[in-house]
Amino acid sequence: MSALSQADVRRLLAEPTPEVRAELAGKLGRESMLLDLTSAEVGIAQDIIRVLARDIEESVRASLAQSLRNSHLLPHDVALRLASDIDKVALPILSESQVLTPEDLIDIVQGSPLAKQRAVARRSDLPEAVSDVIMDLGGEGAVSDLLDNATAHIGAHGYDRALDRFPLSEPIKEKMVSRESLPLAVSERLVSLVSERLGQRLAARHELSPGIAANIIMRSREASMLKFTYGRGEIELRDLAVDMKMHGRLTPFLILRALCYGDLAFFEIAMAVRAGVPISNARTLITDSGPKGLRALFDRCGFPERIYPAMRTALDVVRGVPFDGNQEELDTYRARILTRILTQFEAFDPEDLAYLMGKLGDYLDTAAERAA
Repeated sequence: MSALSQADVRRLLAEPTPEVRAELAGKLGRESMLLDLTSAEVGIAQDIIRVLARDIEESVRASLAQSLRNSHLLPHDVALRLASDIDKVALPILSESQVLTPEDLIDIVQGSPLAKQRAVARRSDLPEAVSDVIMDLGGEGAVSDLLDNATAHIGAHGYDRALDRFPLSEPIKEKMVSRESLPLAVSERLVSLVSERLGQRLAARHELSPGIAANIIMRSREASMLKFTYGRGEIELRDLAVDMKMHGRLTPFLILRALCYGDLAFFEIAMAVRAGVPISNARTLITDSGPKGLRALFDRCGFPERIYPAMRTALDVVRGVPFDGNQEELDTYRARILTRILTQFEAFDPEDLAYLMGKLGDYLDTAAERAA
């Protein structure tokens, strides 16, 4: 037996009031989910669904869409028809129906107003290809909903497009920061965007010269960025370094500070990217126990000569301080490195020395708090 009784079918064929047709549409959706239908009964039910999907009354179509939003009985052609209907009919299907394919959803996002884009953005387990289109073409509300959707799959391209399109949107950046995980290059770009705005505010409100404000912000940005790099994989670190170099943010001072924090992996990859050589080659030059390897790589990078003694000193110190990879001991490890570096402060520029002393204090405070 199909989900509708013979009496229901007779009432439907007699074209009763819209209220009755809406009631029957809802009943068909609800009961079809509970019945084990034969293939013939499925065909009958789907024929009735097609009739109801063309009903002139929106209340009938809305009742049908609401009741069939999770149903396997909904024919694909009807799902598309309902999805292209008015919002009251379309949104339940767009939000939940698994009958719609990723290709369908992409077409819908490309040709629909904001309300429908937002319904798609809230779908569970949204594929990355659909997320990319929302980031490329969706309104700010749809992008915001997508970032709120913890189950949505979002790639680096999608995040970059959102930042390209809405660089001044605080809600977009806040929701992006709140995601469970972000590609490393996206994290770095977020830090950069926040820092650039902060620099403008500093210069405007505190009568700082653009150069001084930029220097303050660069130091703040680099310190924030280096919190993200430790323990990341080689591919992710390389992508980050390439992106930073392309945007002029892979500075010699950031690379030196990464080394002073004990982040040897990022230091090696950043030096390779700056020098334009394979990572394996850079690693061989850096691990050379003699004076020539690092010197050759340093010169290839075109770094200012005044920081070479500091880099040489920091590298020797990092090699001599063992670390077992325990993240809970990371601040203690970094404090130990900075302490040893600062005993050889003759190699360091006064500004860098003050910066490293400040970081040492931060690491010692954090390590003490954990010990307590």
